[in-house]
Amino acid sequence: MSTNNGYARPDVLVSTEWVAAHLDDASIRLVESNEDVLLYSTGHIPGAVNIDWHNDLNDPVVRDYINAEQFAALLSRHGITPETTVVFYGDKNNWWAAYAFWVFQLFGHTNAKLLNGGRAKWIAEGREVTRTTPGYAPSSYPVPVRDDRAIRAFRADVLEHVAAGLPLVDVRSPGEYKGELLHMADYPQEGALRGGHIPGAKSVPWARAANPDGTFKSAADLRAIYEEEQGLKASDTVVAYCRIGERSSHTWFVLTYLLGYPSVRNYDGSWTEWGNGVRLPVEK
Repeated sequence: MSTNNGYARPDVLVSTEWVAAHLDDASIRLVESNEDVLLYSTGHIPGAVNIDWHNDLNDPVVRDYINAEQFAALLSRHGITPETTVVFYGDKNNWWAAYAFWVFQLFGHTNAKLLNGGRAKWIAEGREVTRTTPGYAPSSYPVPVRDDRAIRAFRADVLEHVAAGLPLVDVRSPGEYKGELLHMADYPQEGALRGGHIPGAKSVPWARAANPDGTFKSAADLRAIYEEEQGLKASDTVVAYCRIGERSSHTWFVLTYLLGYPSVRNYDGSWTEWGNGVRLPVEK
């Protein structure tokens, strides 16, 4: 499938070779999820469907994800069943693919994997892409029970976490962590009224977990970053956050599946909520 690199759960990653060998496998559904919403239409892996984080996974009115009925309808539309192995991939070293993977976990679709290296590695290797949008016979995906408790943190949870002195990982850029920026460089500086970080948070930019080709670093290299450098350990209860929860999904995936931490939650309210919250504590 792919070399395990010492990962706790190597089964959640597949290689480009593995995907190429399974393009006609009816039990697999490839899902592309990108930051750049136009990328899919310029060419994608044959058979892949497009699930857009904004239009497909987010509630159009309330700042939350779609409900269980909407999730079942979305998967049914793409011919996905609970037995279907969903393989996510996308741009930006898979950060949005990891975000979609995380949302699927809220609904209990654990039969899910990431394509190691994402869209960029597939294209860099000169592998086949198509502009043809696939059509699949609709399935009848049962309405799941969504459970946010295990892997999602809310503002009140984070306040308790800070009060208890438990570890937080701020995965944004150093400039955002220091309060010099409200978003990554070269993006509109909007979304929060205050800059800085949640008190006590450790700064580990999400992309440090990736190699230059977009694949994940080995478990040994990841432990050097998160454990030797930052002092985290697998027994910790960890909260990760960024600006809206997408970059921190990547770090949540790394800590949960590659390093095997059993108690990691993604605070998807992240800095957009925290930096706008009245009387929420901020450090610079």
